[in-house]
This record gives sequence, C-alpha cells and structure tokens, in this order.
Amino acid sequence: MVIKIIKNFVKRVFYNLFSIKRDIKLGFYGPPNAGKTSLANRLCKDWLGEELGKVSKIPHETREIQIKEKVEVKYNGKTLTLKLIDTPGIATKIDYEDFVKFGLSKKEAKTRAKEATKGVIESIKWLDDMDAVIVVLDATQNPYSQVNITIIGNLVARKIPVLIVANKIDLRKANIKRMESAFPEYDVVGLSAKFGKNLEEFYESLFKLVKKV
Repeated sequence: MVIKIIKNFVKRVFYNLFSIKRDIKLGFYGPPNAGKTSLANRLCKDWLGEELGKVSKIPHETREIQIKEKVEVKYNGKTLTLKLIDTPGIATKIDYEDFVKFGLSKKEAKTRAKEATKGVIESIKWLDDMDAVIVVLDATQNPYSQVNITIIGNLVARKIPVLIVANKIDLRKANIKRMESAFPEYDVVGLSAKFGKNLEEFYESLFKLVKKV
C-alpha cells in the first residue's frame, strides 16, 4: 500500500514537471500596427496552413476580437494546444482624422474610429479570460509610452503571465536592448513576424511562458 502511494506521488510529480497544460487561451495584445495579427497569422500558417486575420498599414485594421481554436504548436518533442485570441490595438486616443490621412473618407474614418474605440474596450474586457498574454511591440518605437504602460499595468493587476515580443527586427531602427531595459522583469524576444525571423527563440519562450499558467 505504501509503495503504491509512493509510486502515485512520483507519477504526479513527474507529470507536473514535464507536462504542458493544454488548450491555453493565449492573447495577443499591444498598440495598433505593432504586428499582433501578423504574429498570430504566422502561428496559424505554420501550424494550420491558414491565416487568422487581415493586416494593413492603416491603424486599427483589427477592430474585433479574432479567435482561432485548436492551434497545435510542436517544439522539442512537446505539443501545446492553443486558443489564439487576437485583440484590437490598445490606444489611449482615437481620432477619426488620423484615418483620413490614409485616404479614407470622412464617413469611413468616423466609422472606423467608433469601431476601434469599441475594440479597445473589448480588448480590456477579454483580459479576464486569458491564461497568458503575448505583448507585441514595435521594436523601432519608444517602449516607454502611455499605451504600453497601460497594457502592462492591466496584466500585472491580473497576475497574467507575459511574454514581450519586440517585433520588426528586420527594420534598421529596431532596438531590442531598449525594450529589454524598459521591461527588465519580463522575457523579451526579438523577431520579425513578417519574415519569420527568430521564430525558434520565440517558440522556446512560448513554451516557457505557458509553464507559468
């Protein structure tokens, strides 16, 4: 009897050490045009052969929550099943005139601004459903922005495990060290979602992230 109890205990310890929780709800958060949807698309294309959402140079292309179920990611002999949740870009201010600059009509711009504002609210609400979050930031931009602080602050308040992705390292002005200095308490991975650069390190960090869930 004692031997059986010991064996069961060892099995549980072994399982907890080497197993990964399945069906992790993984959210993609960040400011507009940082590359959230591009990274989500990269994962979906790599493991499902299809994309999740549309991307464009116009800010707030993603204005509604986009979900892809049962995305199986494999790395170093392990399999992780994810529910990918791509969220609208977080912004502290949304002005319809910003969209007019991209060639949208005044009516179209106002509609997009209204939808984008609603999307920001939905993004914050969905945080309560996340198991883990990838914060996607543009590595060419200043990381010490009000938007980034707002995003990180909401994650800290909810004690959600976070991985920060410094995207667009293919661009000359990209500065990963600046990102690391801004967020020393988090793992920061530099990559190019557009060209699939440095994805190995990303997947390694992703599996480390979900162990914290």
